[in-house]
Amino acid sequence: MYIKQIIIQGFKSYKDQTVIEPFSPKHNVIVGRNGSGKSNFFAAIRFVLSDAYTQMGREERGALLHEGAGAAVMSAFVEIIFDNSDDRFPTGKNEVILRRTIGMKKDEYSLDRKNATKSDVMNLLESAGFSRSNPYYIVPQGRVTALTNMKDNERLILLKEVAGTQVYEARRTESLKIMTETNNKREKIDELLDYIKERLTELEEEKEELKDYQEKDKERRSLQYTIDHREQLAIASELENLEQQYQTGAEDAGDSEDRFRRGDKELESIQAEISELKQQVEFLKVDKKQLETERKENAKSKAKIELDVKNLTDGHSAAQHAQNAYQSDLESLQNSIEQHEQELAEVTPQYNSSVQEEATVKGELESAEGTRQRLYAKQGRNARFRNKRERDDWLRAEINNTYPQLAKVKAVRVQTAEDITELEKEIADAEEAMANLREQLEGRGSNNEAFQAQIQEARAERDHLTDERK
Repeated sequence: MYIKQIIIQGFKSYKDQTVIEPFSPKHNVIVGRNGSGKSNFFAAIRFVLSDAYTQMGREERGALLHEGAGAAVMSAFVEIIFDNSDDRFPTGKNEVILRRTIGMKKDEYSLDRKNATKSDVMNLLESAGFSRSNPYYIVPQGRVTALTNMKDNERLILLKEVAGTQVYEARRTESLKIMTETNNKREKIDELLDYIKERLTELEEEKEELKDYQEKDKERRSLQYTIDHREQLAIASELENLEQQYQTGAEDAGDSEDRFRRGDKELESIQAEISELKQQVEFLKVDKKQLETERKENAKSKAKIELDVKNLTDGHSAAQHAQNAYQSDLESLQNSIEQHEQELAEVTPQYNSSVQEEATVKGELESAEGTRQRLYAKQGRNARFRNKRERDDWLRAEINNTYPQLAKVKAVRVQTAEDITELEKEIADAEEAMANLREQLEGRGSNNEAFQAQIQEARAERDHLTDERK
């Protein structure tokens, strides 16, 4: 088994379809300049045969597509054709064609031009010796250098992997895991069997109970049948008795018909009497209704009269209370009048003194005015002063001394006038209040007489209605 041909298209630097052949069954060497695609050729082989490019994301799949100039590449594939003349692959064919196609949203395998799953392809490769547990059938660049620089324990692990013992250990671990799961399932099965046994025991008990129930139900139905049969016989005998009574009753039908006719006549006479009695009851109801109406009217008249009497009595008592209230108001008004008269007597001397003070102030004002006139008359006397300036200064000083006295006199006059106005207003208010009080007293006297007259009339009307009611 060896590779005969490799076809690459759209993978990394291989934009167009590239066919690489022939290959030697033994050794093949790829040489070329830097950037000629040697590493990408090796990556294409790993892309199909190894697990290096599994579980890739969208960006990782995009990195495998060709990114050169021109139209964008949406998918790529790598196809490897094996020579299977030694039947290394158990397909029964001389050639095995294995292709892997990748895109932005797809990753597909095909085997001999037919779609296949990844697991089918991996199983086929493992059957030919491409084991995933021993991935040393492909040695990438730098792997040999890494092997030479390994430590002893790492070389031991590598030898185990190359020898294939790692596969057996993995299978042993997997087998132990399967055995553990099997033991757990066996325990669950044992528990289920125990439950089934318990359930079978319960079902056996229920089966015995069902048998007992069926026997008891059979007895019940037989007893019920016996009881029904006896009741049927009793009903049949009762029907016979009724038939005999019917035969004997037909003979007595004539006598019963005569009695029935007499009963109809008696019933008609009774119904006539009932009609007469009903008419009498209707007449009595009408009379009762009229008497009830008269009674209600008399009761209304009586209640109205009693209400009028009560209102008059209440009015008399209210008038009495009002008279007492008026009397107390009269006393308070008389006290108020006396108080105002006392205040007037107190204010009158103040008024007289204010009038006298005004006369005094007027006299002082007249004397000041005379003094001012005399000062003006003396302005022509120049003998007392050496010059006109001294005279003017003296006159100004005298005039300035007169101004405070004039202001004081005017202030006293204004204050006196205000006091007089206030006193006159208080006197007028007091006189008006006294006049109002006198008018109220006179009006209350007349109102009291009117209330007394109304009370007398109400009493007379009450006595008259009482006599009529008797």
